Amino acid sequence: MFVLGLQGSPRIKGNSALLLSAFLNEAKNLGACIELVNAAKKQITPCQECGACEKKGFCPINDEMQEMYPLLWQADVIVMSMPIFFYGPPAQMKALIDRSQALWSRKYALGLEDPGRKWRQGFLLAVGATKGKNLFEGTILTAKYFFDAIGARFEGSLGYRQIEHAGDIQTHPTALKDAAEKARDVVTPLMSRKKILFLCTENACRSQLAAAFARMHAGDRVEAFSAGTAPAAEVNPAMVAVMAEKGVDLAYRPPVFIGDALVDRSPDLVVSMGCADACRMFPGLPVEEWDLADPAGQPISVMREIRDEVEGRVLDLLKAQMDG
Repeated sequence: MFVLGLQGSPRIKGNSALLLSAFLNEAKNLGACIELVNAAKKQITPCQECGACEKKGFCPINDEMQEMYPLLWQADVIVMSMPIFFYGPPAQMKALIDRSQALWSRKYALGLEDPGRKWRQGFLLAVGATKGKNLFEGTILTAKYFFDAIGARFEGSLGYRQIEHAGDIQTHPTALKDAAEKARDVVTPLMSRKKILFLCTENACRSQLAAAFARMHAGDRVEAFSAGTAPAAEVNPAMVAVMAEKGVDLAYRPPVFIGDALVDRSPDLVVSMGCADACRMFPGLPVEEWDLADPAGQPISVMREIRDEVEGRVLDLLKAQMDG
């Protein structure tokens, strides 16, 4: 369970930062893995409107936004927090938002859908100095389009007026409690999901396929993740291509070493694909062994067969887990 916090204020310990901390700290207390990204500290070049992402699905600007794309798609919950500048987001956050056009393009220009899109949730926290009736309307609308672009369902917002001076949010009668309560509302249902680890040698194909299908078909009930005992440098491009044939997007998913995958979570079930020795790491846990052909060096037709077999096995597994 991964909660990603996006802080938009140029003030490192400003009111919106304190509000976001209340949300993230409660999520952590509930058992979620959290990560905070401060947009003001990131070197993110504004969108150049070059159009490359709408043709190729990737932004060609090589800066720290490239680190953000995988995080946005790994997250189960994304919460963004910011002060209101001229009835909109600060420039630092707006640059990050605008560069999400690359993910928008993958969905709406190329017809590809991230496996987590149906289940990922987005929430907005905001503070403003004035008491204007329409203070948050522009930012809420921007947040809705941003969350849609990155594949998250907008779950609402908390906005607080007349928060101007340092520490004002701490004297508000309910703000920090509200943020913690909203974190409980959003995170608690996801913490009860069954954790399934799909394991293969390189984490470049079979385990990536299985985790993607599990997340796509049952991401509200299953926290599916994958890893490898000897990860490859990159995923198999043929695997990405055959998943794209089904409209499933497997971009921004680098292979992960099993030790790194287990730092913040423990599986309830392990599905191994040729890694039986590694399963000694999980004494007492149920382990399934799937005998699947190694796709390395195989023609695209074999990759399609493996893709379809993996999806069928995942559907059978999910049915058995839900029925059980």
